[in-house]
Amino acid sequence: MLAHKTEFRPREDREFFASLPASTAVYTLRGEDPAAQPYVGKTSNLRRRMQRLLAAPEGASKRLNLRDRVRWVEYQTVGGDFEAGLLLYRALRAEFPATYAQRLRLRPAPLVKFILDNAYPRLSVTTRIGSLRSQNRYYGPFPTRAAAEQFAGDSLDFFLLRRCTEDLAPDPSHPGCVYSEMKMCMAPCFQGCTDEAYAAESERVQHFLATGGTSLVHEITRARDEASERLEFEAAAAAHTRLEKVKHLVQQLPELVRRLDQLNGVMVQPSQDADSVTLFKIEAGMICAPVRLPVNIKAVPGEARTPQSMEARITEALTAVPACEPHSAAEWMENLAILKRWFYRTSKIGELFLADDKGDLPMRRVVRGVSRVFKGEAPKGDLSETAGEYWRFRYGEFVHGDES
Repeated sequence: MLAHKTEFRPREDREFFASLPASTAVYTLRGEDPAAQPYVGKTSNLRRRMQRLLAAPEGASKRLNLRDRVRWVEYQTVGGDFEAGLLLYRALRAEFPATYAQRLRLRPAPLVKFILDNAYPRLSVTTRIGSLRSQNRYYGPFPTRAAAEQFAGDSLDFFLLRRCTEDLAPDPSHPGCVYSEMKMCMAPCFQGCTDEAYAAESERVQHFLATGGTSLVHEITRARDEASERLEFEAAAAAHTRLEKVKHLVQQLPELVRRLDQLNGVMVQPSQDADSVTLFKIEAGMICAPVRLPVNIKAVPGEARTPQSMEARITEALTAVPACEPHSAAEWMENLAILKRWFYRTSKIGELFLADDKGDLPMRRVVRGVSRVFKGEAPKGDLSETAGEYWRFRYGEFVHGDES
């Protein structure tokens, strides 16, 4: 599983410790018995961590010491905490398939679920993807369940979709509910609408979620402008009020929240190599295998090279990454949990860039992000930059040029 394996001999511990890198790594400690459970962990300094676990104990210390139990040490160095966490997840999943989730303390990512398996679709909030074969749509991940419930409830205020959770068998004798009394539901329970009308309303909701609310913004804007042209100023004012509420709702939506099958992008992380960064391709919320992107490419004497922009090198590197698809709904949820844990942290290292609805990455922003991560700078706002100017890498050098 891990790249390096070395034998630990207590009598030669000084040479052993000196041979280990003092860098971020994931490690596995194994004893003589192959059936015994290994000790798996991550650390920001592998050499120091092994000294604490395997060095001769001093006096009557109660600190954990595995000197007499460990025979083999497996390890793999990584560029940063995110890569270490991802590698630790995969190592624990391989070693402890029944308990790895509890060991990692992964909290499932809250999602808004649009239930399409039902004849009368509705929204719900969940932390579980039922099946990969389901027709249901999922949107997220949200930072908390409360945030997901707030967004789902506020969104339904602009539509007439049902909020009840029962499986409906429409009957005119059904008493209905408070939402139908308040004209906030189409009331399919007592056949207050046709199936075709309810399906059309469901399509509006689905389009609203898929576009991050922009479809409803355009719809209400158009209705407001048309009312103004007809000199129906009260209707225009009411539409404007609704528009402001929708815009506020959309602006509060985290950038990471997408329809899961459209949650694509690239994460830029530090690399263990001083002249590179590490790219993680994101496909439908799944985190693909890391790929190393050299930034400072040293020229070989006597060898001619064709200049290649950083955009082209990033595209080439991402194209070579094998496709990553979830083998189960649980694996999908776990990748989302890891992504959500990193994204919603107050302080984090690395940057994430998401693709648009056409699947295209914001390459100018990605290049600037690569530069910042490579130099260890904090993320900065990209919207204030002058149009038509940007920085390009050409074999490790910044070349200031025009985008065209």
